[in-house]
Amino acid sequence: MKDLKQAIRDKALETGFDAVGFCSAEGDEGDRRNLRDYLAAERHGTMSWIADSAQRRSSPRALWEAARSVVVVATNYAPADDPREMLSRPRRGVISAYARRRDYHDVIKKRLKRLGRWMAETTGCGIKVFVDTAPVMEKPLAVRAGLGWRGKHGVVVSRRLGSWMFLGEVFTTLELPPDAPHGDHCGSCERCRVACPTDALADPYRVDARRCVSYLTTELDGPIEPALGARMGNRIFGCDDCLAACPWNKFAPPGGAEWLPLIPRLEAPPLAELAALEEDAFGALFATTPVKRGGRDRLLRNVLIAIANSADPSLAPAARARLDDPSPTVRQTAAWALQRLEGDEG
Repeated sequence: MKDLKQAIRDKALETGFDAVGFCSAEGDEGDRRNLRDYLAAERHGTMSWIADSAQRRSSPRALWEAARSVVVVATNYAPADDPREMLSRPRRGVISAYARRRDYHDVIKKRLKRLGRWMAETTGCGIKVFVDTAPVMEKPLAVRAGLGWRGKHGVVVSRRLGSWMFLGEVFTTLELPPDAPHGDHCGSCERCRVACPTDALADPYRVDARRCVSYLTTELDGPIEPALGARMGNRIFGCDDCLAACPWNKFAPPGGAEWLPLIPRLEAPPLAELAALEEDAFGALFATTPVKRGGRDRLLRNVLIAIANSADPSLAPAARARLDDPSPTVRQTAAWALQRLEGDEG
């Protein structure tokens, strides 16, 4: 069995993944308890699908009864430069490093299917593959599979790859020996929590999505609370601050150049140009990227918040042009942006 496990590991690395680990498909009571606590505290915000799928999410075997083991893979997407440097350019929008690439779901799933097919053809086992689109607790599985530990920012941290990892899973009917998990190596470090612009990490290891810029800009529909919007700076889709602050990232080489190269046009695009996007232009600009899934209205809301935070009166015309936008949320945010730029907070 050890030889088979090593063969799967070798194949996963050959397929292009940067790390691979193994864990049991049995549920973990600690993971279930953490999920219950997370939902009870309503830290998931409006992401109702997490609560709706809680029972299936609680264990791999609750999702697929035949599963016996899980192969967890990671892909490094560490940026070459600190993405926080773009926060000092208030006339431009900051898009999270993961979203300035082709949508990772599509790319990684194709490679996972390749690995899964090889496993099925080689051993006759059953397999199912997942990449962040099913009720799978990916981070706890990655921790149990020895890929890293759960950092105080809620993200898996690897000694070798830092915090910049896309995760994917192959559920299999094979009984494979699990890898040993790592211990927690955060120690007394608080850099990720200090770096959060909206205090979404007030409690270590427990992200409050309701305050997280990534959630606010990519998942939340409707207006964003002004007090939170005022702290978002020029972040218009996602946020990298807590990941970039993690000192373990100094060991992570830049990643994703082959699989998921950065798209130059999405590096700090001008806010005025983004505010002028209509539906067709939005679709063309963000085709194949994660930004497109969020929709044009949500992005324009975020862009207008960034304009409000810019303190640059020259961007007022871009906000004013959206006062009659078809979207009520865009109109409301445009009015708020103008109030901010014109010095009237009322």
